[in-house]
Amino acid sequence: MNKAVTLAIIHVMEDICIFTPTYNRAYMLEALFESLKAQTSQRFYWLIVDDGSTDETRSLVERFSSESSFRVVYVKRENGGKQRAHNTGVECCESELFFCVDSDDVLVPCAVEVILDAWEVYRANTSVAGLVGLCGRDENTPLGTRMPQGERTITFWDLYYKKGHRGDSALVYRTEILRRYPFFVAEGEKFMAEPYVYHQIDLEYTLGVVDSVFIVREYLEDGYTHNVREITKRNPIGYRILKRMYIEYSDTLYLKFYNSILYLVGCKLSGMKSGVKNAPNPIIAAFAYLPAVLLCKTVYR
Repeated sequence: MNKAVTLAIIHVMEDICIFTPTYNRAYMLEALFESLKAQTSQRFYWLIVDDGSTDETRSLVERFSSESSFRVVYVKRENGGKQRAHNTGVECCESELFFCVDSDDVLVPCAVEVILDAWEVYRANTSVAGLVGLCGRDENTPLGTRMPQGERTITFWDLYYKKGHRGDSALVYRTEILRRYPFFVAEGEKFMAEPYVYHQIDLEYTLGVVDSVFIVREYLEDGYTHNVREITKRNPIGYRILKRMYIEYSDTLYLKFYNSILYLVGCKLSGMKSGVKNAPNPIIAAFAYLPAVLLCKTVYR
């Protein structure tokens, strides 16, 4: 068998792209790399988008590439935040499935195998955009609740707002669908929460439910979870746009009111003075105004 044929077969077997956006996280990438080497299925490749790192990320990835049995692709871009790096990753992706795994995550050993086995059940159903699984403290212990029993498919919105799911989810999407829903990131900002994309996809598609832990996650001091308020203050336009979308998607009065408060927080933080008038429901927003002012003077001061 000649080399060209061998490479073609390897490419066909890369059913899933493990995508990792990273910024000055060279000290974390080794653990993720080891978890990829330990996968029971090697039908994937690893795409790393370096969002302007100034540490030794490039040289580390070069070593990973020389040591791994799977393909490692490295893309360097100027610093623009995770969401812009995500858009770059989707544009560069060569596989059917796209699985975002952060630099501070590791995969359980059977993650790729479980994903691909589950995907065989849903692949032919064009109304299914991908799969939703669990993040855990370990491969047997979810960070929150397990997936709702008896549900084969579900939207990301319904999972949290109708079924009461708690904790982070691990999401795998068809690449072709993600290309239709890129992240918007406001000029001068670097962040937009992932549900901005996921809930738009919910309007047309569902997700296949997999009640298994794919990702073991540790929350770092420099990560989003520990810095959510500061990140919101630095990216108020994106926050405002996201919460406005949440109001439009909300199907209960409570959710409309709650998200109106957060939308108005975004309005005040971004300097938008006509938030109530421009809200999807100005009457609800009028009642939400005072709680929003209070949040701005306390939590987001």
